[in-house]
Amino acid sequence: MTKLWRKTIFLILLLVIWETAYRTMHWGWRFPSALQTMQTFYDGIANGQLLEATFSSLRRILIAFVLSCVIGMTLGVLFARSRLLDETFGFVIVALQTVPSIAWLPFAIIWFGLNDFAVVFITTIGATWTMTIASRSGIRNIPSIYLKSAQMFGTGRRFRLFYQVMVPAAIPQLITGMRMAWAFAWRALVSGELIARGIGLGQLLEEGRSLGDTSLMLCIVLVIAILGTISDHLVFKRIEERIWTQYGLHAAKT
Repeated sequence: MTKLWRKTIFLILLLVIWETAYRTMHWGWRFPSALQTMQTFYDGIANGQLLEATFSSLRRILIAFVLSCVIGMTLGVLFARSRLLDETFGFVIVALQTVPSIAWLPFAIIWFGLNDFAVVFITTIGATWTMTIASRSGIRNIPSIYLKSAQMFGTGRRFRLFYQVMVPAAIPQLITGMRMAWAFAWRALVSGELIARGIGLGQLLEEGRSLGDTSLMLCIVLVIAILGTISDHLVFKRIEERIWTQYGLHAAKT
């Protein structure tokens, strides 16, 4: 039995158990049934509300994710290559990582107002520090034998050494950092959208809370989970496999 079939059968069994538990335990409005949630999902697709919210959230998170990767990787490389920067600004970054991104929301509202800029700012903050630390670790943990071997074979220039040796060697840590940054970005995005104006999955979640519509609330949670799973399997894993193939590092991976 393939992995796809196993997952499909498990999901069907989970839905059956969910619906059975709803009908036998009488949860009422406190938690929706599987059929109610699927109906809400269908209605959201049919009237376009769910699609519009999803596309708006994806636009925001993609902008923030790209910014966080660029900023995070740049800072990570600088900290890894400069002891002075690592012991000063790097120390601050480690401290900032412990601060929840939602803590910056009041500042974002004051600076930008209740709009997309505030949400993108919060989302970027939520993912940047994770990407910075992952990039720093990936560069600093490169075995010294790789660098010495590259220099022996004539790769002595810093730029060539960086993109021909250091980047491929740091790929596993960078991919892990991107996955973590993507997850943290989603958390920050939904937190920011809960109070921002406009349309988005966070706004729909807040709308469901204010109306006491638990099926809408759970539908949004499931949409976010589905988007996260799809992005991990269809984007991050494929990028990882393509990079391993490009640099011929399958043997090292296994």
